[in-house]
Amino acid sequence: MPGKSILITGFDPFGGETINPAWEAVKRLPEEIGSFRIDKLQVPTVFGRAGVVVLARAEVLKPDAVICVGQAGGRDSVTPEMVAVNLRYAPIPDNAGARPLDEPVVPGGPAAYFATLPVRAMAERISAAGVRAAVSYSAGAFVCNDLMYTALHHFAGTGVRAGFIHVPFLPEQAEGRDAPSLPLTDMVRALMAALRALEEEL
Repeated sequence: MPGKSILITGFDPFGGETINPAWEAVKRLPEEIGSFRIDKLQVPTVFGRAGVVVLARAEVLKPDAVICVGQAGGRDSVTPEMVAVNLRYAPIPDNAGARPLDEPVVPGGPAAYFATLPVRAMAERISAAGVRAAVSYSAGAFVCNDLMYTALHHFAGTGVRAGFIHVPFLPEQAEGRDAPSLPLTDMVRALMAALRALEEEL
């Protein structure tokens, strides 16, 4: 029987898109992977609200790790994130219409947090599974970074691992625009490989 609990989240569509590859990949993960029980959660692409939703579920679930997944249109690889910064900047409105301009995620909080997931090992495992992958050193300043920073701030010093993985557009999203993409099956395979890398550490 799986002995550890993993909360893995994906965002709803935003920015005029009708689909979000993050959630499409997350919801296709099995309920159990190795020694992990997988709890999947869709979260709103809304500053502040995303963190509230994730932390509320985590309070009930008491997971060993929280992995948040988001869309990074324009990237050609699956990119585990190394760092989250205490900054909110919205080049486009979030799904509640908010467009913060250089506001802190947590007033008075540290400038940045490093992910507590095995980021480099995850990227290596994803590559070994045959999917393009790279470590990223910027989660941006939109809701993805907002959620990653919120989770790392909340779980700092608790032993609960937390971090973020970005995925590219799906082929249907990239159609008609000059943007790279990745098939959904590859994204699912990448997330499962990342979870295997985490399993080796927990």
